[in-house]
Amino acid sequence: MPDDMSDFAAVRDVPFAEIPVIDAGPLIARQDYAGTAQAIHDAAMRVGFFYLANHGIDKALAERAFAAARGFFSLPSEEKSTIAIDTTQRGWMAEGLSTMQGAATHDLKEVFFWGYELEPDHPDIVAGKPLMSVNKWPDEVCPELRCNITPYYDAVCGVAREVLKAIAVGFGSEPDFFETRYKTPLARGQLVYYPPSDACHESEQRFGVAPHSDFGVLTFLLQDSSGGLQVRNRAGEWIAAPPVPGTLVCNIGDLLQRWTNDRFVSTVHRVINRSGHERYSIPVFFDPNTDAVVDPRDLELPAGVAPLYDPVRAGEHIASRNRKSFAQYKP
Repeated sequence: MPDDMSDFAAVRDVPFAEIPVIDAGPLIARQDYAGTAQAIHDAAMRVGFFYLANHGIDKALAERAFAAARGFFSLPSEEKSTIAIDTTQRGWMAEGLSTMQGAATHDLKEVFFWGYELEPDHPDIVAGKPLMSVNKWPDEVCPELRCNITPYYDAVCGVAREVLKAIAVGFGSEPDFFETRYKTPLARGQLVYYPPSDACHESEQRFGVAPHSDFGVLTFLLQDSSGGLQVRNRAGEWIAAPPVPGTLVCNIGDLLQRWTNDRFVSTVHRVINRSGHERYSIPVFFDPNTDAVVDPRDLELPAGVAPLYDPVRAGEHIASRNRKSFAQYKP
C-alpha cells in the first residue's frame, strides 16, 4: 500500500511488453500446461499483471453482462437499496462506502457484489464462516441481472481453474493441486460503475479506486473501452493498463503472493476515469474455500529457503481486509 496519493498526472504510456499478453489458447484446450505456466510465472514474478488472450469466453456473454450492469446502475438509488450491501459482502454498495486503506477519501464508484451460488442451508453458511452467504439478487427491480451475469461469471471461473492448473505445474506440483482448495470457492464477482472524474475529484485525491493491492489469490478483470486502470511497476512508476480487445486482465493478489513466499508479486494498482463518460468493469476475484489454509510450504520452496509467512485461512484473511476498507463493517 502506498504512503501517499501521488500525482494523478504521473502516468507513463508503455509498450504492452511491460504488461505481457499471454496466449491462453493451449491452456484452455488443455494441450500445454507447462508452456503457458512458464509465461504466467514470468509475468507473475516480474509484473504481477498480464493480459489473457484466446481465453475462450464468448464475446456475447461479456456484452450481455455489461448491458446488465448498465441497466442495474441506471436504476434509482431507492430501488438499488432494496439489496443494500451488508457484512456478507453481497448486494449493492453506494458511492461513499469504499475507502481503501491509506486513502485520503472514499472511492468514486458504485458496486454490485455477488459470489458462488449457495443455498441458505449450506453448512458453511449455517456455521457462520467468513464470506459464506446467499446472493442478494435484485430480481424484483432488475430481473435480467442474474440471468445475464451468471453465464459470464461461470465462464470466467472455468478459465480461472485452468490458470490455477498452470500455476501449480509451474511450481512442480500436480495440475490438480488447487482443486480440493476450490470446492466451494470464494469466487467473488463485482459489477463496478465509475462516474467520470473531474478536477474537483482530483483536487480531493478521490480516485475511482484508490491505490491498493487485491486481497485474494487471482483477479480476472473485464474492462470496457474507457481506460483508466493504472499499475505501479517496480520502479515506482504508474503505467497505463489499457483495454486490449478480446482479453481479460489477470493480476496476482496478496494471498497468492503469500502462498508463493513472495515469488509472485501482488502489484498496487488504481483507477482514474478520465474518459469523460461512465466506465464499467467486471472483476471476478477467484479465491479458495473459506477454510482453505494458505501455507507457503505447499508450493515447493527452494532448498534452504524458509517460509516468510505463517499459515492463514483464506476467508478470515479476506474478511479482515474487508473490515478495513468498507463502511458497512464500521460501527
